[in-house]
Amino acid sequence: MLTSGNRHQLARGVLAAAGVLGLVVPTVLTTPAAAAPASDLIVLPGAISAEGVAVGHGATFYAGDLFGGDIYRGNLQHGTAALFIDAPPGQMAVGLKVDDASGLLFVAGGFAGQGHVYDADTGASVATYQFGPPGQSLINDVVVTQDGAWFTDSQQAHLYFVPIGPGGALGAASTLTVTGPAADTSGEFNFNGIAATPDGHTLIVAHSTTQALYAVDPQTGASTLVVEIAGPDGILYESGRMWVAQPFQNQVTRLRLNPDLSGGVVDKVITSDLFQTPTTVAVHGNRLAAVNAKFDTGLPPTADEYEVVLVDR
Repeated sequence: MLTSGNRHQLARGVLAAAGVLGLVVPTVLTTPAAAAPASDLIVLPGAISAEGVAVGHGATFYAGDLFGGDIYRGNLQHGTAALFIDAPPGQMAVGLKVDDASGLLFVAGGFAGQGHVYDADTGASVATYQFGPPGQSLINDVVVTQDGAWFTDSQQAHLYFVPIGPGGALGAASTLTVTGPAADTSGEFNFNGIAATPDGHTLIVAHSTTQALYAVDPQTGASTLVVEIAGPDGILYESGRMWVAQPFQNQVTRLRLNPDLSGGVVDKVITSDLFQTPTTVAVHGNRLAAVNAKFDTGLPPTADEYEVVLVDR
């Protein structure tokens, strides 16, 4: 686990790299979110930063405090949120996903090279995995398939897999070495968001350096180009459509992908006056929940509050 002393060292590392979560396009200044109905703007009370969001049962959602490591839980219909998991000092919370079948919450742990697993109902810590060496790995995002959870590493051409067995039993982690065009590690931060086809037979990763999405075979690690897109961060795939958060374009782009993932076209560009560098998205009914990371205020960000924004998808 990280200590409170090197938590500040991690923050300095983010500042120096200026790209921890796919910040590969010029900074665009945005106007702080204005007042809005509670159903459209949900404040994460006490958060010092924000990055990931995931939807659980019903209208329940979870959001992570990037530099604080804490997890918030709230209700998208009621427009409420409260601190759910008070993480130890030095811990980070980047991307996160809920597995409804097992009742587990998976959290990417950033520069510590870790992935964290919690009970989504109680917040109890279930497991911590050490995927890569601290300072040499950045565990950035996670997706859950029928078989387990896949994590990205922004500094290594690796994906990490945690199997989920019957009753939510967790197995030992394994490492998949990615080959092909997605294996480019020439930038400071490379792999970013991750999604999967419904059957789990293909993974899709966002790559911040090459500014593209790639399909990855989870058995072999072989990769192929899906589509090029500027500044991809968190991604979400559903029914042939891919939503791509683009923080410094201050928008979410919806792509319609070819069935064989050989390409795609822009289907819709989603903007909102409430957006302030949205980094990740989750689906709730006909709406998207997006996190305002507010990276336009600096890295680490310096905003007074952080929110989840609801928009039509």
